[in-house]
Amino acid sequence: MNDIKYPKSFSHIGITVPDIRKAVDFYHNVMGWYVIMPPSTVKKERETAIGQMCIDVFGENWEEFEIAHLSTSDGIGIELFSFPHGIKEAPEFNPFNTGLFHFCVQDPDIENLTKRIVESGGKQRMPIREYYPNEKPYKMVYVEDPFGIVFEIYTHSYELTYSSGAYQE
Repeated sequence: MNDIKYPKSFSHIGITVPDIRKAVDFYHNVMGWYVIMPPSTVKKERETAIGQMCIDVFGENWEEFEIAHLSTSDGIGIELFSFPHGIKEAPEFNPFNTGLFHFCVQDPDIENLTKRIVESGGKQRMPIREYYPNEKPYKMVYVEDPFGIVFEIYTHSYELTYSSGAYQE
């Protein structure tokens, strides 16, 4: 067994949305992500590799769903799912429960991106804040897409933002 420890890279995140075409439009036109596979239908079938993989993941209680694949500028995949028989309302925002809380994107023009998200039907959940006021230009804000999925925007990389000790005096 190999005991070599090294950081694993991030490949993609899967997001379930109520309307895959509207979601692809939002994430492509507002976030600027590349569409690498437009919406397509996956059917429950054991004869195809993708059909069998989805049965393995989702079980037997489905017939078909839609899927699309996008990519960020740094190659992180965004896998969008839309199931015909799921709850179509936004998930309850409860960061105190175990589970995925949010994802984060980076844009030095945080004000403009936040404005475009709101203009496209999303929400700004808080004022844009600085980690080091009057010292470093590192900013952040929490927003929602038009489907109620919460995410965060940073102006600078995660490493830069936290390497100085954001929670220290």
